[in-house]
Amino acid sequence: MAEETQKEENTAEVEVETVATEVVEEVKEPLEEKGIIEANLKDGLPEIKAGDIIKVYQKIKEVKDGKTKERIQAFEGQVLARKHGKGVSATITVRKVIDGVGVEKIFPIHSPSIEKIEVERSGKTRRSKLYYLRTAKGRKAKLKTIVRKAAAE
Repeated sequence: MAEETQKEENTAEVEVETVATEVVEEVKEPLEEKGIIEANLKDGLPEIKAGDIIKVYQKIKEVKDGKTKERIQAFEGQVLARKHGKGVSATITVRKVIDGVGVEKIFPIHSPSIEKIEVERSGKTRRSKLYYLRTAKGRKAKLKTIVRKAAAE
């Protein structure tokens, strides 16, 4: 009788181990697939650096009287920073001044809500993060414009 309970416990342990390994394998499969990440990356994005004056076209959904309406809104400003590399989670911080009040927006570059990004002008900088422009006034808040080789051709 003791042998029967011993066998039952052993078989139960083996079943638990096999189930646990199957679950771990199922979890690893989607994470290892690079196609998911690559499918969400946008193609044809311009080279964006800190100091650039860019125009970001963003899709906005409006709900009025139960009807959903989608429109595109443009936000033009200066890039203060680019963060999180070039992957899916890459973001840019864009600042513009409206009626004397500074407005900053953080845009995920590869977001489906971003229609397109256009580089209007490029600014000459020696920093990768331009947070000092938040407090700069007058002439110190201006950056020299440069002509990029790709834009000139």
